[in-house]
Amino acid sequence: QVQLVESGGGLVQPGGSLRLSCAASGSIFRIYAMGWYRQAPGKQRELVATITSGGSTNYADSVKGRFTISRDNAKSTVYLQMNSLKPEDTAVYYCNAGYTYLNFWGQGTQVTVSS
Repeated sequence: QVQLVESGGGLVQPGGSLRLSCAASGSIFRIYAMGWYRQAPGKQRELVATITSGGSTNYADSVKGRFTISRDNAKSTVYLQMNSLKPEDTAVYYCNAGYTYLNFWGQGTQVTVSS
């Protein structure tokens, strides 16, 4: 069992930056692949970025070059650095941890990009 707690969301102007954090507890963090997903009102949840246990990363085309996912295994935390934010990045952002058939989600953090 893994508990995930996201933080760092908020209101930011277009072009601004935010860093999301997801703190994990309850299991061996380093073995999990971690990911960030988001869900805008009226839309399906979509992949934003993932990072494997070995540190390989993958990004949605819409965020490539603007967002960076990273992990600190010593702190059992995964981060999402978001730069050059756009209004279309507005969504609830969810942290995910996966290992074989196991899959866990955080409660989400709201990111609003608006002037």
